[in-house]
Amino acid sequence: MSERSVRAFRFPRIPAVPLAIGIGILIGGLLVLASGGDPIAAYREILIGALAPQNWPNTLNWAVPLVGMTLVAALPLRGGMVNLGGDGQLVIGGLVAALAALYLPLPGPLLIAASILCAMVASGLYASLAAWGETRFGIPMLISTLLLSYPVIGIASYLVGFPLRDMATGLAQTRMIPDAARLPVISGPLNIGLILMIVVAAAVVFYDRRTVGGYELRMRGLNAKFAGYGGVRLAAQQVRVMFASGAIAGLVGAILVLGSLYRYQDGALLTPGYTWSGLMAALLAGGAPLGAIAAGLFFAGLQTGGFAMQRETAIPRVLTMILQSVIILFLAIRHGVGRKSS
Repeated sequence: MSERSVRAFRFPRIPAVPLAIGIGILIGGLLVLASGGDPIAAYREILIGALAPQNWPNTLNWAVPLVGMTLVAALPLRGGMVNLGGDGQLVIGGLVAALAALYLPLPGPLLIAASILCAMVASGLYASLAAWGETRFGIPMLISTLLLSYPVIGIASYLVGFPLRDMATGLAQTRMIPDAARLPVISGPLNIGLILMIVVAAAVVFYDRRTVGGYELRMRGLNAKFAGYGGVRLAAQQVRVMFASGAIAGLVGAILVLGSLYRYQDGALLTPGYTWSGLMAALLAGGAPLGAIAAGLFFAGLQTGGFAMQRETAIPRVLTMILQSVIILFLAIRHGVGRKSS
């Protein structure tokens, strides 16, 4: 082989996502090994806990809110926008769904539909407020979406802690919603929230791949100025996309309240960290809806597998959170280095 051919040879580039996942698994294994654990046993239990047939319902039950919050982040991200207000939008959806279920005088199926619709509209309007603030007053949406979460979380905490508190328990939570407002169960922990999320996910993918609006959103993500010159009404688009993103968060909150908790409990929607896991999954997919759904399912499997790993090997499930963080970190480094050198 000549010197010129040696210089011309290039090793094939490993796609960024598999490389980041591989590095995350390697670093996680080294951490387990350094702490005296067995990384092979740990990863085996994660796989069994997530993928064994008897564990599918738990994985899917965790995936419903996680995939939903992944779409909440991915939809604006597709257009170069960042929605960090998922927590606040989730809280609004859950609280409004609980109040609608408690106080609307409607029969069962209509009560469920009305509660979900109210939750989606309320969260969508609140999310679009951040988009309107940027388009009208120049307030960066990256900041406003995050900051808008804090007042609504505080107000919700006050409402369920005092005027709306269930006096029978004395805890910061509403009364139990009536049986007629609860989502029908499919099997085990799964309810029709799974079907609703499948429909929403399919709608988002269809919008992204098969509609003019999806094309314009992708164009905006590549070059917003070019999209504007091409006739895209950027301000109106931004408000619409944020409304849709917030509405999905409201749906997730409604599914959790109407299908699992059966009441709004202060902090219960935020503790699992659906918003930030969903944001990481959306970043892993680069905002592409189909990839975001796959990443959300992957992270849901990590979460449920982490519980099994902790139960069977005594290795803390925080390892799965480390894996998520390392994967996203190295993915960001890979993209950052690539842009700098190009």
